[in-house]
Amino acid sequence: MNTHPASEPEPSIPGIPEYEEVPPGHKAGFVAIIGKPNVGKSTLLNAYLGTKIAIVSPKPQTTRHRILGVLTRPDAQVIFMDTPGIHQPFHKLGEYMVEVARRAIPDADVVVFLVDASQWPDEEDRMIAELLKEQAADKPVILALNKIDLLKSDREAHLAAYRALAPTPPDAEPPFPWEEVQISAIRGDNLDQLLERIIAHLPEGPRYYDPEMLTDQPMQMIVAELIREKALLLLREEVPHGIAVEITDWVDRNPNLTYIAATIYVEKETHKPIVIGENGQMLKRIGAAARQEIEALLGHAVYLELWVKVRKNWRRDPEQLRRLGYALPRERKGRR
Repeated sequence: MNTHPASEPEPSIPGIPEYEEVPPGHKAGFVAIIGKPNVGKSTLLNAYLGTKIAIVSPKPQTTRHRILGVLTRPDAQVIFMDTPGIHQPFHKLGEYMVEVARRAIPDADVVVFLVDASQWPDEEDRMIAELLKEQAADKPVILALNKIDLLKSDREAHLAAYRALAPTPPDAEPPFPWEEVQISAIRGDNLDQLLERIIAHLPEGPRYYDPEMLTDQPMQMIVAELIREKALLLLREEVPHGIAVEITDWVDRNPNLTYIAATIYVEKETHKPIVIGENGQMLKRIGAAARQEIEALLGHAVYLELWVKVRKNWRRDPEQLRRLGYALPRERKGRR
């Protein structure tokens, strides 16, 4: 996987060589995937890229950063921005996550408002709809009704409830201002249709990134997130959201072996023995599951060493958040 140093999508980012030609009518642009927690944003991104660059779990608020995913095809380069779920925050980390998602909207050429159509819209869906009415009034918005495969009853009522979130003037007639596509990100239903709708709205222009590039995430960040994903999947409900992972050492010992040391931070002393487990068994399970995916990612053997440390209430401490990489970038002044 080709990655790029963490950076913002600005003109200063090296793109493809200027002499590389693209066909007439080639399109390129940024697509913000916006929605509440656990609606399938990262699953959708991974499905389009054909590889896993964003971690997924059944637990809400899995995604904490904005993740860039670059899909290049002959006629278009689609730059997806996977964002944290927009929710009512209860600590500084939550505020950071919501602000990261909010900032993606002005940067986007197209906004995909992803919802879980198998559930009725709730206050968070309505909050996001209002946000899009304010910040994406001049942008194409596509209402992507995900998990349509799970919608067994009251189908039309569910769809109508989500359509009602769109900003419809009093005298408007259908079709509504937001386009609509019914999809299943996990099964792949109608993803081609959604992609074609997205590309139709992108501006014409050259590529922003090298065609071989998939993401702007540094490899160490991807690996840290894979470790956190396994903790999310294996640990009890009260522990995972207070976990952060930091890569503390990375040594390529030879072409076929990489040594990686990582620290798993928890917020409470009582959480540390839970993560370690009896005789270290839980930590071994997390490490074994993570190592398997890391080796597949790097294409060779990995020696993974994990440590667990306590950073009390780090999610509420701005200084600790910055140290762990949860710092907002400077406001952008424009891309082109």
